Amino acid sequence: MEKPRFILSFPALVLAASFALSCGSSSQSQLQSITLSPASADAQEAQFTATGHYIHPSQTLTPQPAAWGACQQSAPTSDVSVTTNGLAQCASGAVGTYRVFAFVDTNCNAITACGGGCTIVGAAQLTCP
Repeated sequence: MEKPRFILSFPALVLAASFALSCGSSSQSQLQSITLSPASADAQEAQFTATGHYIHPSQTLTPQPAAWGACQQSAPTSDVSVTTNGLAQCASGAVGTYRVFAFVDTNCNAITACGGGCTIVGAAQLTCP
């Protein structure tokens, strides 16, 4: 009678160990930061690329899927539009330097990204001629 109890408890032990290991691995692929390249551009249109930097183990992901936008003086602007792939374009008549940003934080939006309220955001500059 002791054998069936051992046979049933062994799969339960293996299942519990696999759950514990899978929970531990999710924290090891945590996004630490995002960088944009190029860091700056002087053009009517510029392609930016986001790179995600992860911790434990150290790894990068290019392109990092992200939400994109643009700011001027810490406020969202429509003078620069940015596609979901990071292509930034100056609107007709837009002149000056703008901040292009990318973020993945679900608690972040364009207003908080421009105001510095997002935890993980990458930024670059676009100067419209």
